[in-house]
This record gives sequence, C-alpha cells and structure tokens, in this order.
Amino acid sequence: MRTFLFLLLYLGFGHNGLSQVNVKSRILFILDASNSMNSEWGKQTRIQAAKEVLVQELEALRGVQNTEIALRVYGHQTPFNNLAQDCNDTKLEVPFGENTLDAIQARIKNLEAKGATPIARTLEASAGDFPDTLAKNYIILITDGLESCDNDPCVIAKKLKEKGVKVTPFVIGLGMDMSYLANFNCIGTYSDAEDKDSFRKVFNTILNSVLLKTTVQINLNDLNAKPTETNVTMFLYESGTNQLKYTLVHTLNRLGNPDTLYLDPSLTYDLVVNTLPVTVKKNIQLKKHTHNTIEVPAPQGFVKITSPKSSFSPQFNVRVSDKSGKTLNHQIYDQTCKYLVGKYDVEIFTIPRIYRSIEVSQSAIYSVDIEAPGQLEYSFAKPMVAQLFQQNKEGFWTCLYTFSDVLTKDKLLVQPGTYKLVYRPKDMKSSGYSNEKTLTIYANKTTTITLN
Repeated sequence: MRTFLFLLLYLGFGHNGLSQVNVKSRILFILDASNSMNSEWGKQTRIQAAKEVLVQELEALRGVQNTEIALRVYGHQTPFNNLAQDCNDTKLEVPFGENTLDAIQARIKNLEAKGATPIARTLEASAGDFPDTLAKNYIILITDGLESCDNDPCVIAKKLKEKGVKVTPFVIGLGMDMSYLANFNCIGTYSDAEDKDSFRKVFNTILNSVLLKTTVQINLNDLNAKPTETNVTMFLYESGTNQLKYTLVHTLNRLGNPDTLYLDPSLTYDLVVNTLPVTVKKNIQLKKHTHNTIEVPAPQGFVKITSPKSSFSPQFNVRVSDKSGKTLNHQIYDQTCKYLVGKYDVEIFTIPRIYRSIEVSQSAIYSVDIEAPGQLEYSFAKPMVAQLFQQNKEGFWTCLYTFSDVLTKDKLLVQPGTYKLVYRPKDMKSSGYSNEKTLTIYANKTTTITLN
C-alpha cells in the first residue's frame, strides 16, 4: 500500500554557525505528481488534496522578507506505462526569484499526476536549483511513496551530506501502512498524519517553526534591564485557559543570549516563569514571520542559611515566605536558592525556631548566619512524659519540643542556650511526680541528661 509522505530537507551548504540575521532563505517545494497520486484519499485524490493545501497555505509566505521560493515537480510529464517508465521525469517549473508565489500557485493548480516516482534523481537535480550557497537553503518534498526508478535516495542523501549538505526531513504518512517508512531512516526521521487536516497542520508548523519564520526569545531581565537571568522552568499556556502548550527551561546560549524558541504564532499565550515567587505575563501575541522578544522583569538574588562549622552536620529545614505570610519555598541548611529581588521572612526549623527578615539584592547572596547547634543526648530509665522549654523576653516559658513517650534514648540538635526540662514518669498517675531540670546547650558540644 502506498503512503503519502511529506519531507522537509534543510540544505546547509557550508554554514559557519554564526548568527544569520537577515540572511536570505530559499525554499524549494518538490511535488510528487506521479500516477499513484491519483489514488482516492477521503473525498479527494491525493494530488487534489496536496494541490489544495499547498495553494492555500503558501499564502503564508506572501510578502515575507528575505525569502525566495521555487517549485520542482516530478512524474507529471510522461504518462505511466507498465512496460517502461520515464525516470528523468523531473523539472524545475518555477525557479527562484522575487515574487514567484503567484506563478507557483498557478502552476500547481494546473498539474496532472501521470507517471513515475524518481525521488533520487529529483533530489540530485534539486541541489543545482539553488543560485548560491550563501542563503539558508531548504527543500520540502511532498510524495506518496517510495522510489520507483533505479536510483537509491539514500545514496543521494549520503552524497549530499558528504558535500556538506545537512538533510533534516519530516515524513508524514496519512493514515496508510507505515511499515515501509524505515526506508527513509537514511534521510532522517518521520511521523504520520491521519487526514488532510493533519497534513495542513504539519505543513503550517514547518513553515512557522522549522523554517525559522516565527522565532521567540524570552528575556528575563535583571535590575539593569539586561537579560542575564536564566535557568528556571517556564510554562506557556493558551491565554485565559489551563491548556499548557509548552514547558521549557530558560537557557542562555553559548553566546550568552536567551535561547531562540519556536512557538505556534496563531495562539495568544500566558507565560508563567517559575521564579520564587512566580512571575506571570499574560496575553502575549506573537508577530508571524519575524523574531519576537518577550521582556520579563525578573531580577534575582540568593538566600543561603549558614553557620560556623558544625560538628553534627545539621540538616535544618528553612521556610521562606513573602510579607503576607505565604510560603514560597522550603530549602535546607547550607543550600543556596534563588529569589526575586525583594523582602522576605525566613523561619529556620531549629530548636528553638529562628526567625529573620531579609532583603534579597540583585545577584547577591544573602547569608542568614546562625550559631552552630549543640547536641542533647538523653537517656531515660523508663518512658517519660517530657517537654523542653525556653523563657521568652516577656518572662514566660515557651514549649520548644515534646519528647517521645515511647523512646527512652535519643539525640537531638538544640541551639546554644539555657533550657528547662519538665518531666514525669509515664506510668505514674500523680502530678506529684512532676520534676524539672535546667540544662545548658553549647555550640558543637554534647550535653548528656540521664533520668532515673
């Protein structure tokens, strides 16, 4: 069973990897007009569907600057014959030049599918259709099947690559048997579509994305309005909905610039940058066929919880909240986390808790320095009902920790200071057995308590 295929090839003759701003793009469309394209496909034949989609969707290229398009067709000159086939039936119908869109559309409308499928010879001939190697040169091949002549497209693809031509195809089979598509692995990857609408969608995606006609960069700007912030996850939703369209990690390229993205320009987006706290920019509309820059103020600094070298390797949890009390993040002792520039409250889950108000500055590390904890090692002769207290500034005693009434031995880290331990043996049924003990904790030292 024949399959309708759609391929995109990028011919990158000798590119040096430098920025290609305002470099001309040339797109050669190759259309299969072989006899098999007369097969029924839904309510149309394959050639009718291909012609309709191409004529309509090529309008997207009208008026696009620095872009030239051309048309090559094969299988349209010599009718199919079971005894022999014309393997030279390939012709450049409309060469590259300025304002060729109308001529291409008119020629496509008048095409009839007739003959052979000389894919290899067509690819080989197409390399000579491009006026020079200075432009970004692309081939889009639309076909419904395999090579029917004696040449091997894989051999031609290999020769093109050996000449410095980079071939990147997209193959779409429209609801047919895809088993033989492995034959195109030598050229590149492929995918499939179920119907004409799917074909149209993929065609538009390639024009808008792969051909670099609608590009986007997201600038996460510091306080100096420079796009230096990066390394944060971004979500792009369809505007006003929860329909997530893209998930990306913001990246600076090797030149230190925000990475170039390829987004569907037909949608309006809400951008969520997962800074701490989250940064949101809504109702983003992209301009088609040009480079779009989305500016997002996102100046950031760092917060780190530190202390003098501790003998006990503490792993305290730290809660960072905004001034309304909303929790923004939990980080651990000695971890450095990034936050938007601004004021925050920090709660360190030590015994006792430590509370600080901090202010994060651009690109600076705000260090919250605390004393190194000591270690309280306790041993109870029997299970105890016990709590640890500290006297506050008003003179009242505040509970800091409730001991397990099951464990009789354990260790816990406590900040330096003087504390009161109140306890009673669990099995005693009278408050008269209540006792208290004062203890002092020193940094990096162990205080041992034994209760009989």
